[in-house]
Amino acid sequence: MQIFDSLVGNLMVPTILFFVLGLVAAVVRSDLSIPEGAAKFMSIYLLLAIGFKGGHSLADNGLNTEVFAALCAGLLLSFAIPFIAYGLLRSMTRLNALNAAAVAGHYGSISIVTFVAASSLLQLTGVAADGYMVAVAATMEVPAILSALWIAHRFGQQGSTGRVPMRDLFANGSIVLLAGAFLIGALTQDRGMEMIAPFVVTPFTGILCLFLLDMGLTAGRSLLRNRHLLSAGLFAFGLLMPVIGAVLAMGVGTVIGLQTGSLFLLMVLSASASYIAVPAAMKIALPQAEAGIYLTLSLGVTFPFNIILGLPLYLWLAELM
Repeated sequence: MQIFDSLVGNLMVPTILFFVLGLVAAVVRSDLSIPEGAAKFMSIYLLLAIGFKGGHSLADNGLNTEVFAALCAGLLLSFAIPFIAYGLLRSMTRLNALNAAAVAGHYGSISIVTFVAASSLLQLTGVAADGYMVAVAATMEVPAILSALWIAHRFGQQGSTGRVPMRDLFANGSIVLLAGAFLIGALTQDRGMEMIAPFVVTPFTGILCLFLLDMGLTAGRSLLRNRHLLSAGLFAFGLLMPVIGAVLAMGVGTVIGLQTGSLFLLMVLSASASYIAVPAAMKIALPQAEAGIYLTLSLGVTFPFNIILGLPLYLWLAELM
């Protein structure tokens, strides 16, 4: 009963419930929508705010061996998880090697929106986390892509170019804004935070609620539109793989001594699946892979699972550790 109460308590926060509202609206075919320009602005705002606050927090705490260990842990997990995902996909589904490699790359990379939602959950539940976890998030975007390309080259060469311009990876808008805001927050420190706190702190949760409402609509409509692409094995993989990633991160994070909030964020990063940066990379490097499969799986299955059930579960596990 205590476990149930804890999970329900973590679930009953506005951000998660607005996402559920978006999913429900999509399922009942509501005409509810968020203007595209507003959704773009909210995305930019959230990346700026979470990056700036992370940089400010790092400036307060300074660089140390704990930061270095967390960065190394993130890199290791991002490299390793696609290999586990590939093995599961080949055993659980009928995907060929090329498509399995493309899907696997999504699960070693990250969903920055899931990370932002997780950061908000910590704030709402009063659990502290280290600001440097924003830097860990930024470092986990690219390694999984490299792993996926190696797998595709080794096991599914047909249809694979085997390369993505590195400039395209590191110039990804999400990463540039997140890393840039992080750096600005670290450089301007307390003076910078005092100047823009009314912008990056006070409205943050409200804007995130609206953004997750839009993401719920997008995820629900994507799943309804492309559900014919998901076999039972693929659907099961989309629910199982995030839990495996979170458990791996829990083990690694515990070994390096992360505290509850930071451990939770590392688990979330390892559990999430990219639906922005990696699809763009796969479209270039693996043009023959079926985009409908990896996009529907990451956005339509894993993303809703993480937001609704995964975040409360991972936080409860992190608190146990």
